[in-house]
Amino acid sequence: MSQTKPYRVSHLDALEAESIFVMREVMAEFERPVLLFSGGKDSIVMLRLAEKAFAPARIPFPVMHVDTGHNFAEVLEYRDSRVATLGLNLVVASVQEAIDAGSVRELPDGTRNRIQTPVLLAAVEKYRFDALFGGARRDEEKARAKERMFSFRDEFGQWDPKNQRPELWSLYNGRHHPGESIRVFPLSNWTELDVWHYIAKENIPLPSIYYAHDREVVERNGMYYAVNEFIKLRDGETSEVRRVRYRTVGDASQTAAVLSEADTVDKVIDEVAATRITERGATRGDDRVSEAAMEDRKREGYF
Repeated sequence: MSQTKPYRVSHLDALEAESIFVMREVMAEFERPVLLFSGGKDSIVMLRLAEKAFAPARIPFPVMHVDTGHNFAEVLEYRDSRVATLGLNLVVASVQEAIDAGSVRELPDGTRNRIQTPVLLAAVEKYRFDALFGGARRDEEKARAKERMFSFRDEFGQWDPKNQRPELWSLYNGRHHPGESIRVFPLSNWTELDVWHYIAKENIPLPSIYYAHDREVVERNGMYYAVNEFIKLRDGETSEVRRVRYRTVGDASQTAAVLSEADTVDKVIDEVAATRITERGATRGDDRVSEAAMEDRKREGYF
């Protein structure tokens, strides 16, 4: 008499199932959800999860990009191509338009990550979004490790890390009053390595910037920044062409590359498996402002 083999779910399948469950739960509880989509790898994975969560129907909510105006061209091209392919409604919350209108003021150093927050909150108010899917993961940064899957934000879009709701037995509390919102992080329990394994498993195309390529860069504080219209050489600096790739993609004036020969998914997976520094810690200049830089921004309403 043959024995039935035990049913096992892989680690990646379990993560996928959890994320899909969270997305469906949001659709059941909220009226106007939106998915934050920048063309970065985490938001790309979220988009694939949303496809699978609601198939064969189309994704039932719009996507929004908080556009600093300091973008990598490869990422914007990918964003627009993906949105067109899936027939999605793209909402662009433009930092440049807010600067031109006088609603925000550009910082003296020219960086724009900090002034993304009021632009995001204005878009949330304008479109009355009550749930925002974000691609944050707990392994990225210690402030993000404090948040729950459902992160409550008050009527000012602010987060209080001391006033978080428990999430026992995968029960999520989406209760909120008009003007309040919930940030939802379906990838909370994923790691960078999980994301890359999933990209490989699903054969998801990415912007070419994520793979090793030759680029003119300048070294600052141990990080390699691309020389472009947003990053100019300072007195005494020299640029060089190096073989690099990007582990994370954000504001081009704040996001650095890493030296790499990983030009395929499998090579990237091997590289990520060997590293001991998170992608934000290794390449995001805006997170080096202070020990509490990310938490301060999240309290103000950042992703």
